[in-house]
Amino acid sequence: MAKKLIVLKFGGTSVANARRRKMAAQIVLGYKNKGYKIVVVVSASGDTTDELLRLAHKINPRPCEREIDMLLSTGEQISCALMALALQRQGVDAVSFTGAQGGIITDTSHTQARIIKIETERILAQLKKNKVVVIAGFQGRTEDSEITTLGRGGSDLTAVALAKALAINYCEIYSDIEGIYTADPHIVSNASKIDVIDYDEMLEMASLGAQVMQDRSLEVAKKFNVIIHVRSIFKDLRGTIIKRREKDMEEVMVRGVSFNEKEAKITICDVPDKPGLAGRIFTALSEKGINVDMIVQNISRKRITDISFTVPKSMVQRTVKIVRAISRSIGAGAVFSNVNIGRISVVGVGMRTHPGVAAKMFEALASRRINIEMISTSDISISCIIKKDKLKEALRAIHKRFDLGTKK
Repeated sequence: MAKKLIVLKFGGTSVANARRRKMAAQIVLGYKNKGYKIVVVVSASGDTTDELLRLAHKINPRPCEREIDMLLSTGEQISCALMALALQRQGVDAVSFTGAQGGIITDTSHTQARIIKIETERILAQLKKNKVVVIAGFQGRTEDSEITTLGRGGSDLTAVALAKALAINYCEIYSDIEGIYTADPHIVSNASKIDVIDYDEMLEMASLGAQVMQDRSLEVAKKFNVIIHVRSIFKDLRGTIIKRREKDMEEVMVRGVSFNEKEAKITICDVPDKPGLAGRIFTALSEKGINVDMIVQNISRKRITDISFTVPKSMVQRTVKIVRAISRSIGAGAVFSNVNIGRISVVGVGMRTHPGVAAKMFEALASRRINIEMISTSDISISCIIKKDKLKEALRAIHKRFDLGTKK
């Protein structure tokens, strides 16, 4: 069965309304007419998830995560039923499943659950009946039948995990853009579409703010060598292939530029310059499930130092509460938070062999009089924290400095 089986995932923009659902159904029908057995994964339509979250916080500012999962899972459930109906209207025999009905078993971490296994028997039974199986992405169930969700963008993870579980190791991801670009094409008008990109570069871009795919889905794809084709629902064209790096793949200096405006900076002032205090701070945050990213500690001159770090903006209040308690216990000073910052990053495996990438990036920012607050580097990326209102200007300047635009 695997030879003629395909997983197709349609994002929220691809199922945002009846017209787009019809377009998605026609893509499915095209594969059906070619003899494929098809599993379709859908996201909630449009801004449904955000609207449900706003409703929850309006009713209760501190909602229980279990109830959040119960609520948010309904967005994809509605979407998969509507997609099945759209397919049936096109003459395609289709059946919709929730994540739980599709056999997606997760751990018990509400709102950020991890897939433990996928029991594919029910999916395979329907495929043998020549039905298209439409599965609600972003969700699953625990061994105790509790509904869980897989984190924002989790439908990507559902699709990749199903491709692995069904032993086809290939899936197609449809959205309103034609593939992966060197920068957000909605902001940089001459951004170039990337034909092929490896897992590491795409994972780095996703983790640094590029919102085309969920980073956890890319981790699973890399681990199990699942090839992903990101393409447009509007045009029947080749998009971007995400796959394992091969010897003949070009190692460009910079593959793309991404930004993230969903981060905040926390600063702890006047931390005593003593061994072990930084460890106490970040151990406490880790134990509370707070993901700390960039960290900068100033040079100590008077046996005290300032420590700054970034966290997701959604965790600012929790982080500040924890850090203020620690600050008092270790004799440190005031704690400040700044939500008006963002991260701008350049990514490319070619950085390993091309010196001067950081210099070019800093020159581009300086040319626009954009101040850098923090800097972080990895083997294939360089990131800077800057003011949030300068992010788009910085994106365009850096993209131009590295000559990443389409050539006319």
